[in-house]
Amino acid sequence: MELKLAKCLVRSWRENDAPSIASHANNRRVWINLRDRFPHPYTLDDARAFIQAARASDPETMFAIVVGDAGVGGIGVTLHDDVERVSAEIGYWLGEPFWGRGIVTEALTALTARAIHEHGLTRVYALPFDGNVASVRVLEKAGYVCEGRMRRSAIKDGRVIDQLLYAYVVTEA
Repeated sequence: MELKLAKCLVRSWRENDAPSIASHANNRRVWINLRDRFPHPYTLDDARAFIQAARASDPETMFAIVVGDAGVGGIGVTLHDDVERVSAEIGYWLGEPFWGRGIVTEALTALTARAIHEHGLTRVYALPFDGNVASVRVLEKAGYVCEGRMRRSAIKDGRVIDQLLYAYVVTEA
């Protein structure tokens, strides 16, 4: 998969993305706003293992965010089954040197549209941690709406915190 956008490229992961991803992912300021399955410190072996898993997934749901020729972040959806098969959770991260440039907003907008079309979704949602102002801004710029606050629903770095529920909902035709 490849989405050529104005500020970045969203594409399938490649094995040679590992060194760049490990470099950008090994940052506490990136890790603090992500789920704990995203390791910290983040090593080259972590990057290789992740890329191998992403490349093996079927359907493909995890993608590299590329600026220039380097993978500098990631974006993906988690598809659901059973009664929630029309919904998916989306998540993303970007290396700190690339923050504030509109890159994630562009990637999020494009992948949201692609996921809705490709998987027949009616809803894509995200769960940013309370206090992650930058992620909230990205979601709102991409057309996501805050549906609520999930109080004391997560633990990160030893602190129990709230998560916000943002969703992009496809309206009926």
